[in-house]
Amino acid sequence: MSEIERLRRWRLVLGGGPADGTGADLSEHDLRLDRTLGALYDSDRSGSLGSSSPSVPRWLGDIRDYFPSSVVQVMQRDAFQRLDLKRMLTEPEMLEAVQPDVNLVATLISMRSLLGGRTKETARLVVRKVVDQLMKRLEEPLRQAVNGAIDRASINRRPRHAEIDWNRTIRANLRHYQAEYRTIIPETRLGHGRRSRGSLKDVILCIDQSGSMANSVVYSSIFGAVMASLPAVSTRLVVFDTEVVDLTDDMDDPVEVLFSVQLGGGTDINRAMGYCASRITRPEDTVLVLISDLYEGGVEAGLLSQAQRLVAAGVQVVALLALSDEGAPSYDRSLAARLVALGVPAFACTPDLFPDLMAAAIRKQDLGAWAASVGAAAVPAAER
Repeated sequence: MSEIERLRRWRLVLGGGPADGTGADLSEHDLRLDRTLGALYDSDRSGSLGSSSPSVPRWLGDIRDYFPSSVVQVMQRDAFQRLDLKRMLTEPEMLEAVQPDVNLVATLISMRSLLGGRTKETARLVVRKVVDQLMKRLEEPLRQAVNGAIDRASINRRPRHAEIDWNRTIRANLRHYQAEYRTIIPETRLGHGRRSRGSLKDVILCIDQSGSMANSVVYSSIFGAVMASLPAVSTRLVVFDTEVVDLTDDMDDPVEVLFSVQLGGGTDINRAMGYCASRITRPEDTVLVLISDLYEGGVEAGLLSQAQRLVAAGVQVVALLALSDEGAPSYDRSLAARLVALGVPAFACTPDLFPDLMAAAIRKQDLGAWAASVGAAAVPAAER
C-alpha cells in the first residue's frame, strides 16, 4: 500500500479537522463518502439524521452505494442505536429506503404498536421480504435433514419380503458380492419402516420473547413454519414472557407469527415449560427445544424440577441459548450448567446448523457431543 493510500484511509477513519494530522486531500468521491460517515459517527446522540430530516432517505441510499451489504447492515444498526432512528421507521418513506435484514425485522416487531395505517402495511412488506429470503436459504436444508433423520429412524431391520428396500439392502451387502455367481448374498436385509398413522415425532419450539432474543424469534418462526409442513413431524410453536401464547395455528405464516409476538417484558420459563409439558402425549417421541438465554424471572427450582421430570420420562430436551448469527450470547451460566447436569444440553446454535441439530435430536444422538463436533461450544456441567 502506498503512502498516499495509507494517509487517505487514515483521513477517512479520523474524520478530518485540524487534529487528524494526515494532511491528506480527498477526491470528490471520497468527500461524499466522508460526509456520509460523518453524518453518523461525527454527530451527537440528538442526531443530524433525525426522522424529520429530508436527508435520511438519501443517506440510506448513499451507504448502499459506497459500502457492501454487510457494512450497510452494521451502519444501519449503529444509526438506530446512536441516533434514535427507530422513530424513522414509523414513516413508510423511510422504511422503503432501508435495506431489510433480520435486525430490522426484530426492530419492527418490537415497534409494531407504534405502527399504523400505511406504515404498518409497509412494515409487513419489509418483514415478508426478509422472511422470503430466509425461507429460500433455510427451508430445503431443514426439510432434507428432518426427513432424512425420520427415514433412517424408521428403517425396519427385520422386514417381510414385501417390505424390503432393495436399494438399501444391495448397498449394505456389496461386500458379500459373489463374483462366481454374479450375485449378492443379502446377509443384512433392510426394509421400509412400518409407519403408523400420524406423525413419527413431536417437536415443540418453546421461545423466549424477551427483547434480547429478538433474532432467535425470527429464525424460530421460520423453522417452525417449515417443520409444520412436514407430515412426519407434529410441530408446536409456543412463545412466552410472563405469559404463554400458543401460536401453533398460525405457523403456516411466519409473518403472522412475528406480528403476534410481544418482544420485551419479563420471563417465566417455568410457566412456559409447564405448559409445554401439559401438551406432551408421547414423551419418548418428543423433542422439546427451549430457546432462551435462561435469565429466569419465575421459579427456578420449579423449572429444574420440570426439566428433570421431562428427561426422566424420555423427552429429548435441549436449551438453545440463542438461534442467531450474532456470536457468543449472554446467558445465565449457573442455570445453564444446572440444566446440563440434569441431562439437558445447552449451547447456542446458528440458523445454518439448526437443520443438523434437529436431525441429531430425531435420531436421539448425544446432543452435547453433537454440539462439540460442530463447534457450538456446549455448556459444561462443571460450570455449576
